[in-house]
Amino acid sequence: MLKKILATIGTRYLIAFLNLLLIPINARVLGLEGLGLVGIIYASANIALIFNSVLCGSTIVYFMNRNDFRYVFWPAYIWSFIGSAIACSIMFVFNMLPQGFELTIYGLSVLLSLVAVHSRILLGKDCIKGFNITFMLQAGSLFFILLCFYYWIGKKDAEAYVWGLFIANGIAWMVSLILIVPFFLRKPTFAPPVSTGKLIRQMFVYGLWGSADNLAENLTSRLNYFLLRQLGGYGQVGLLDAGTKISESVWHISRSVSTISYSQTAKTHEPETQRQLTLGFLKLTYCALIIIMVFILLIPEWIYTEYLFADEGFKGVRHVIQGLSVGIIALGSNSVLSHYFIGTGKVKYSAFSSCIGLLVLLITGFFLIPAYSVYGAAISTSIAFLMMLIFSLTAFVRFTKTSLLELLPTKQDFKRIKEGLFSLFSTKQL
Repeated sequence: MLKKILATIGTRYLIAFLNLLLIPINARVLGLEGLGLVGIIYASANIALIFNSVLCGSTIVYFMNRNDFRYVFWPAYIWSFIGSAIACSIMFVFNMLPQGFELTIYGLSVLLSLVAVHSRILLGKDCIKGFNITFMLQAGSLFFILLCFYYWIGKKDAEAYVWGLFIANGIAWMVSLILIVPFFLRKPTFAPPVSTGKLIRQMFVYGLWGSADNLAENLTSRLNYFLLRQLGGYGQVGLLDAGTKISESVWHISRSVSTISYSQTAKTHEPETQRQLTLGFLKLTYCALIIIMVFILLIPEWIYTEYLFADEGFKGVRHVIQGLSVGIIALGSNSVLSHYFIGTGKVKYSAFSSCIGLLVLLITGFFLIPAYSVYGAAISTSIAFLMMLIFSLTAFVRFTKTSLLELLPTKQDFKRIKEGLFSLFSTKQL
């Protein structure tokens, strides 16, 4: 299991490194305004993607372990088109979509959803290598595609970035489709459901909670983009986006761990095993997040303005990172607990946590953003994420009868990690 976690973390940090290189390139090519525009476009597409997770997200993994995946695949695929249309229409009504990019965002959200379906099938089949390949192509190829657009073709605008997103995700869609085709050729591992209609209804009930959870969490992460756009324009959004992307680089650890955690938790039906898995993953996650976040906070402001972005317009990005730091650690830790609730069928508690975060964000953002602009947006995000973690910890402790002392790392935890690493590298040498 540790090998899978490290492989997933390694893949994500390879992508994180490329994304880190891409941040100053985008900043210089697109400028603050352009960076803010593409941030809004991608955030809008991701909101639609989260809405589609009713059938296209964790629902797939959960029901694949109880039904043949073919009966889960087709409803998810069809919903990618329907759900994207509904989500984009709602955002259009509320004037959340950038003018002239409405159809672009719809198409991008459909493509992102289809890739999500394939990746969740690979995860549900425990094909972690295929899952990582899909993610690498989806996120990693964007770096090289944008370099071609910017410096070879000479197209240096937001449209080039959007085309890069389409091409990168199109490649990921094709390759991941090839990876899941062999599963269609194998004999079914489960008997057909008594009623396909009943199965779809069950998926919707489960998925609605999961979608509400993901949508609320995503809005908590990105709603400040839209609030800042109204108050300060795309330039303020660009500054927040730059600080957010640097801070969120530490989430690659929690996302990797929670992905494996969810896969393992959904497969077992033993409550104590699920509890122990979650505790181990939680302690590993928050220790790693704290260490990495400390290193990021030690980076001085001039590194960003003189070297990373090479633009005084990004002055203040370190304050944004400081404001986000507590929230980044809190949400990363909460991700493990959230996947415990989803994997054990208690998805509504994960949804409650995210809804609490969204409510807190709206309240704190109402006061802090007008008063402190970008820094206020960062602080309100941290407060919201912290409240989410507190709720999830309270629920986890209550359900599993876990003592507060068990949440703290012990020498035995570090010993298990050390033994796992030693075993992994010994195996590689053999």
